Amino acid sequence: MSDHIRTPATLITGANGEMGHGLIERLAELGNQRIIAMDVRPIDESLRARCSAALVGDILDTRLLERLASEYEIHTIYHLAALLSTRAEFTPESAHRVNVEGTMSLLKLAIEQSRWHGTPVKFLFPSSIAVYGLPSVEAKRKAGKVKEDQWNAPVTMYGCNKLYCEHLGRYFTRHYRQLAADAEKSGVDFRSIRFPGLISAATVPSGGTSDYAPEMLHAAAQGKGYACFVREDVRIPFMAMPDAISAMLALHGAPSTALTQVVYNITAFSPSAGAIREIVAREFTGADIRFSPDDKRQAIVDTWPEDVDDAAARRDWGFSPAYDQARAFEEYLMPEIKRRYRSS
Repeated sequence: MSDHIRTPATLITGANGEMGHGLIERLAELGNQRIIAMDVRPIDESLRARCSAALVGDILDTRLLERLASEYEIHTIYHLAALLSTRAEFTPESAHRVNVEGTMSLLKLAIEQSRWHGTPVKFLFPSSIAVYGLPSVEAKRKAGKVKEDQWNAPVTMYGCNKLYCEHLGRYFTRHYRQLAADAEKSGVDFRSIRFPGLISAATVPSGGTSDYAPEMLHAAAQGKGYACFVREDVRIPFMAMPDAISAMLALHGAPSTALTQVVYNITAFSPSAGAIREIVAREFTGADIRFSPDDKRQAIVDTWPEDVDDAAARRDWGFSPAYDQARAFEEYLMPEIKRRYRSS
């Protein structure tokens, strides 16, 4: 396809994931852009009609990325594709290839696209509280609201990958080829959110170490027993998926002059695992949820903060979650999950 008829588009990698579903639906409702969905699995039928193209392929496939570059004029990349924390611990080398080398390939694509159409490519990158690494439960409890520049010593490959990619994004946005004689701006406008644990009613959890919360909900709704792999007293920050999608779109829409950081914390509520069990048990009478901590996964969760400081996101681009703990469970999660399993 020749350059002069390239189509302006938004690229979403990892489109079949929990966040991909919500983001595609929200962007389709806005109706002002062509959506290119990409995943290693065939794009869900429910999403295909909302997209201009649905591509099956690996972000490490250079031929596929070359095809994207030749056929579309990409102005925004939502890079959601990743090997999540639990799976990454079993295959750390594969996780590095997907999570780091894949991100680098897409940053290169963004540079090429920016050079062609002459405007910066916004690169939205979901990071994670897995980038934090507190050394003990005592330190975790004393830390309070952790800021973006504190305790950046992850203990998982996933956390290492995310933290490094944040630094890559900062480099490409602010310092690209800074010593070159023909130094130029890369054309990458990298913007990242460190998400807390995300709870979705629309999709089943898929391998995150914070997934014990949504796993409780989905198991109880189906009348299945569930052995929670963390202690009852464990506490980390969480957020309802609709707020996560809104945050990505709000950060995308913020003027670059308003942004004082490349990476932002956000959060909504921080219940203990025991408190989540109580909420689920009240709604699903007889729910069989017990605590059977897995020492290794528990040790990972113990390095993540109980809460994070998201003052910068609130100040710079107006972040404000619509769902606090009560509303998230009462108005979003419980009704939607019940409806999901009634109709299945």
